Amino acid sequence: MEVTVKKMNRFLMFKLPSAYLCGVKLKELDKIKAVVSVRFKWINQNPFNSMYFAVQSMAAELTTGAIVIKKIRESGKNISMLVTNHNGRFSKKAVGLITFTCTDGNLIDEALKRTIATGEGQTITMKSIGINENGEEVSAYEFEWSVKLKSKK
Repeated sequence: MEVTVKKMNRFLMFKLPSAYLCGVKLKELDKIKAVVSVRFKWINQNPFNSMYFAVQSMAAELTTGAIVIKKIRESGKNISMLVTNHNGRFSKKAVGLITFTCTDGNLIDEALKRTIATGEGQTITMKSIGINENGEEVSAYEFEWSVKLKSKK
């Protein structure tokens, strides 16, 4: 089954309902890039009248994770994936429409090749940048993903 924007957003609704309820939506997905948007609203606010950091984290993580899911599915192999570390930096209040973009899809290819060839886990670090409607960066994230070929039992 092909991984598409529509299918990933349906996946959010059923498997990640907190992201779905907070308004996190995948807008674009290809082999290199993923774009996710989320609008500041009552359900995702913090006490400081801006978007709660965890909502930003969910949106940023989806940009990286959607690409990893797409590439794993395209490999045709049974590969597990897991976030093993993440870092976030916040530079401006997140209000209005925030758009997160990851363009690190090329990084996963080599890690998947290595785990398929060796059976050993591999890690990669992918970046996601959140910008507001004025084009200003509000947050920047790095997610470390571990991928590993699942053993046949």
